[in-house]
Amino acid sequence: MIYLLLKPLIRLALRIFCPGIVVPSKTTLTIKGPVLICANHPNSFLDAIIVAAIFKEPIHFLARGDAFNKPWHASLLKLLHMFPVYRLSEGKENLGLNETAFENSRKVLRKNGIVLIFIEGICLNKNELQPFKKGAARIAFSSWKEGIPVRVLPMGIAYDSFRNFGKKVAVQTGKPFEQKELQLFEEDALNYNQFNKKLFKAIEPLIITPQIQIPFPAWLQSAASIGTIIHLPIYNLVAAFVAKKTKSSVFYDSVLFGVLFFGYGIFLCWVAWVIWMITDHWLLAICWPLLLPLLAYAAVLKKINERAQKG
Repeated sequence: MIYLLLKPLIRLALRIFCPGIVVPSKTTLTIKGPVLICANHPNSFLDAIIVAAIFKEPIHFLARGDAFNKPWHASLLKLLHMFPVYRLSEGKENLGLNETAFENSRKVLRKNGIVLIFIEGICLNKNELQPFKKGAARIAFSSWKEGIPVRVLPMGIAYDSFRNFGKKVAVQTGKPFEQKELQLFEEDALNYNQFNKKLFKAIEPLIITPQIQIPFPAWLQSAASIGTIIHLPIYNLVAAFVAKKTKSSVFYDSVLFGVLFFGYGIFLCWVAWVIWMITDHWLLAICWPLLLPLLAYAAVLKKINERAQKG
């Protein structure tokens, strides 16, 4: 329920945070399960947020286990269809919990759902593919042993920047693999190796740094200037706070998006309340909060346009 309620709001927020998103074909975006999406992982939770927003069907994710350390974090992430998966660096004692994540994934696939796994098992702010772990192969082969007709969809995600606000993102997908294309041997070890080799070869060419041009009409110039004056001081404070909290980590973009997403809603409510108290006019109190996101969008387009001219 929370997932379905947040999805349209996140789509709107991404229009401002990532105004240039290259997406797969409509046929891919409306794909039905059971499907296991195997993608690279350049930008922490923002990768999952973007994929969930652009696909029509609900997406379930496997996310790094240390994000579930706090009970309220765990509860929220589970409501957002995320399952914890642990690496050796997060504690040897937690590795046994991975089977729970794999079983939860199979439950989704049994119901013809879609599961997204970041096949590298690590997140680095790079548009370069890293060596693969065995988690994706384990989910696929254990599902096939149960007779679940899972298809494996290769996906590449790339960003034009990992620090700039107003970014371009390219999400590219390849042809889905069937079981017969990936399960060629009797031994699991050989199949896992074959699985990773074929997926690596399929995903690597899909990681394409976006070069799209985003139009910025001249008539938006004034709106962009007003939007910059209103939003820049608040944004700078939030960005500085997030940068300090996420220093030396890959979480900057995803945490910044989360803080802005929830904080901006509170800010708009506060603006509506202030206008109502000053003017006692309900129409003004409603219209201004609706206008502010449009001004913010114009400001972001201006910034992207200026960056492109410099680059």
